[in-house]
Amino acid sequence: MEDLRTKRESDIASDHHLLVAKMKLKLKKHQTMGRTTSQKFNTAFLQDTDKLNKFKIVLSNKFQAFHDLLNREGTTMEGNWKGIKEAITSTCREVLGHKKHHHKEWIAVDTLDKIQERRTKKAAINIGRKRAEKAKAQAEYTELNKQVNRRIRTDKRKYMEDLAMAVEKAAREGNLRQLYDTTKKLAGNYRKPEARKAK
Repeated sequence: MEDLRTKRESDIASDHHLLVAKMKLKLKKHQTMGRTTSQKFNTAFLQDTDKLNKFKIVLSNKFQAFHDLLNREGTTMEGNWKGIKEAITSTCREVLGHKKHHHKEWIAVDTLDKIQERRTKKAAINIGRKRAEKAKAQAEYTELNKQVNRRIRTDKRKYMEDLAMAVEKAAREGNLRQLYDTTKKLAGNYRKPEARKAK
């Protein structure tokens, strides 16, 4: 172990702080065979109607500009593909942004905004110099934390109810593939415990 530090800005709804250690390990190199890793875009924002409409407008504007370029002479298939790809990826980068953290698929967009707001309140606690400032920031953080937890519970309940409705619909229609997949998603990673024999 080379270095050990505390990260006071980490948001875990506790008075404890995250510890980060620097260690030296010897690991075997993984061969990637020349493939580059691409960053994923935050497509969960497309469930929000405002973001979806903004995405459609920006993309249609870029395609309109690209269509005007296509009408010129001397365009190749490769050039056309690069233009289409660039239009889509730049729109995703502008409107959606890259995925920064892995969030559960059932957490709503407004809940993610509240989580971000809670993170800024946590930073205000750590920045505060006076005891009164810290106490006020802690009270605001505690209230916001309760709201976030309430919203997360509501989002999860709604997600589970929607999955249960999808299972019932698939069972009525006789769609076994969807029934199996949705039931598996609803049940989670439950495994029946194996019986242990006494020695």
